[in-house]
Amino acid sequence: MALEPCTEVPATNIDKTNADLSVLKERGQREVFCGLTGIVWLHRKMQDAFFLVVGSRTCAHLIQSAAGVMIFAEPRFGTAILGERDLAGLADANEELDRVVDQLLARRPDIGTLFLVGSCPSEVIKLDLAKAAERLNHRFFPKVRILNYSGSGIETTFTQGEDACLGSMVPVLPRSHDEPSLMVVGSLADVVEDQFQRLFDKLGIGPVYFFPPRRAANLPPIGKGTRLLLAQPFLGETVRSLMARGATLLPSPYPFGIEGTTAWLKAAADAWNIDQERFEEAIAPASNRAKIALDRYRQALTGRKAFLFPDSQLEIPLARFLSRECGMELVEVGTPYIDRLLMDTEINLLPVGTALSEGQDVEKQLDRCREARPDITVCGLGLANPLEAEGMATKWSIELVFSPIHGYDQAADLAELFARPLERRRRLTV
Repeated sequence: MALEPCTEVPATNIDKTNADLSVLKERGQREVFCGLTGIVWLHRKMQDAFFLVVGSRTCAHLIQSAAGVMIFAEPRFGTAILGERDLAGLADANEELDRVVDQLLARRPDIGTLFLVGSCPSEVIKLDLAKAAERLNHRFFPKVRILNYSGSGIETTFTQGEDACLGSMVPVLPRSHDEPSLMVVGSLADVVEDQFQRLFDKLGIGPVYFFPPRRAANLPPIGKGTRLLLAQPFLGETVRSLMARGATLLPSPYPFGIEGTTAWLKAAADAWNIDQERFEEAIAPASNRAKIALDRYRQALTGRKAFLFPDSQLEIPLARFLSRECGMELVEVGTPYIDRLLMDTEINLLPVGTALSEGQDVEKQLDRCREARPDITVCGLGLANPLEAEGMATKWSIELVFSPIHGYDQAADLAELFARPLERRRRLTV
């Protein structure tokens, strides 16, 4: 071990969610990234954390490629490479892992929290990273806290890596004294976090904690007075763990676009009994700016057709934004998994008759997409290039996770991400 920076199940059925929408459930071959990808944005968010993937060279290449790491950079992630001796059982993987951790912490004394991240290879050889983290904590705590979670493609897809990471932190969150507080759950770009904090301050809502914090050592307290406001729609296990510790979830759409951001902030304002006049006064400047900026892209998107493949679990909130605020027609909205606790509010805002699919049988879904010939297709990298070669405009779903798209000031930026491929396609065909 060295340190370096699906089976097809062809079952389909229809399940009614409510009187207006039905869900096409597909269980077949999928086209998704694995949960290790979440490290790309999490290592930037938590500035005193390090993510050590226990996996193969393929795992290392995936993260380095997705993160765009330059050769002279020293990012806050690395891979403990499982070599042939580890995989063959000729070396004690736990002893090798201890050696790598010793080497890493000696080299990087700035690390405050170390995440041991499981991968497909470590899952296959049954390396128990939970016990490894417990063993290493006895040696290094409190100087370094060591946690573990799985980012294995066997168990997780794409954004579920963040859910697993935050879930591993919940048990060590300090207990509050049950005084009222707001916890915003889900990683946000620092600039977006600052914008939301200013709005909460204007509304008189607080104290406000963001989870994950910018420094993993500054863990937010939790108790019966904690109210949860979700910034990301893929954190089901984390939310349930927080609720098990006494927190209360504030049901709300997600803060994508003007409508979503307003409803999201209103959920917190209502919990703090903020009157309507004060609420409207606080959001008016940012909301008005967003309306002016968004109008430019609405004209380019209105009447266009969108097809969303399942990838990031952002699909349903994005579809709501594209339909209600940009005037687009939704051909199909696919998502890897529908968590009713997190998605019911968004689903109820989708247009009557929206084609909603859960899971994936990629060949069947590609056939439906080709038949519909949408103006823009939101999909993963593996599907984008072939569809572009067929003359279809695409948007990489991974870009929607990496880009700051939450809040009023990013509403027009979010719309532009969809307008840009259409404009590129128009110029190519002139």
